[in-house]
This record gives sequence, structure tokens and C-alpha cells, in this order.
Amino acid sequence: MRALFSVALIWLLGSFALAQAQEATYQEGVHYVVLPNPAPTQDPDKIEVAELFWYGCPHCYAFQPTIEAWSKTLPEDVNFRPVPAMFGGLWNKHGQLFYTLESLGKLEETHDAVFSAIHRERNHLDSEDAMIEFLEPYGITRDQFERAWSSFGVKSRVEQAGRLARDYRATGVPCLIVNGKYRIEGKMAGTFENMLKIAEYLVEQERQANQG
Repeated sequence: MRALFSVALIWLLGSFALAQAQEATYQEGVHYVVLPNPAPTQDPDKIEVAELFWYGCPHCYAFQPTIEAWSKTLPEDVNFRPVPAMFGGLWNKHGQLFYTLESLGKLEETHDAVFSAIHRERNHLDSEDAMIEFLEPYGITRDQFERAWSSFGVKSRVEQAGRLARDYRATGVPCLIVNGKYRIEGKMAGTFENMLKIAEYLVEQERQANQG
């Protein structure tokens, strides 16, 4: 009996030590940054993980299959939100393309294709004409594209994304923002997989804080 108790105690202490070690793995200022002022989230009833990205970024292109698969495994209390980075020039054009496709209900169908066009086909999609020509096979006409592209709704979303990038205080992409409070950068995490693990850790911290 004493031997069984000793084994159980050792297991419990080991589990506790492992949990502490895992928690200590992710430290503020080392693996993630706490934002000085929380950024707005899309759904206040859920814990948000936002991905700040740019279609033209090769690292974002490499990250896309991983984060797309991961986003589909998230529990119901977590909302995944892609946010195009608005850092000027072609970044802004690609961000406007993202919201144009979203407004047309074609984002899910074309998101990966846009990445592929830029990085595999070397089609930079750097003009409206190039975008329209690329999107024709997806059933988007020039008139539909131009009306959505110049719409008030799309322009509002573009402006909102620009404010979010400033609120996130991001200097590069891809990066993850957890619940508008924490920024996870690739150079801090080291790998894409670690970025997601740190995000999961911070999501759990937010979940526990909400329950408390």
C-alpha cells in the first residue's frame, strides 16, 4: 500500500512539475508580447486568435496550410480571424482584394489560390486588371469585382484593418494576436508549430480568466 502511495505521489509530483515546466516555457517578453492597450476583437463572446498576414509574404504562404488546418480544430469558444496587414502600397491592395473576395462570398474558395498565384505562378496581382483576369475562372465578373472593390463596406473593412495593424503594434508578418491582448511573432516563437502552441497556451489563460 505504501509503495502504491509512493508511486502515486511521484506521478502527481511529476505531472505538477511537467505542468510547471510547460507553463514556464512561454514567458512574456520572450515568447510573446503583452499589448499596452487591448485591440478590439470581432466577437466579444469568444476568445479570438487573429492572424496578421500579407498575401505577398513567403512566410505567410508557408504558414497557410498549417494555420488553416489548425483553425479547423479550434473549440467553439475560439474565433479565428485572418486580418490582412495594411503597411502601404501593394500590402493595401492585397488587403482590399481580401475584403473584396469576402464581400463577394468567394474568400474560402479563392484564399489559397491567391497565395498560390503570387508565390507559385509569379502573378503578383498588383493591379485591378490582373486581379479581375485571375478571378474570372471563379465566376467573378469585372462588374461584380469593381462594384465590390469600390464599395463602402470594403473600404470600411480596409480602414479597420489598418487601425488593427497599428493597435497590434506589429512590424512583420505572420503574427498571431490572442484576444486582442497578446502578440506572437515568428522570430520569438522560432517555428510555426511553436506559434500555435503559444497561442493555445494564451487561449487557455484567457479561458481560465473568463471562468474566474
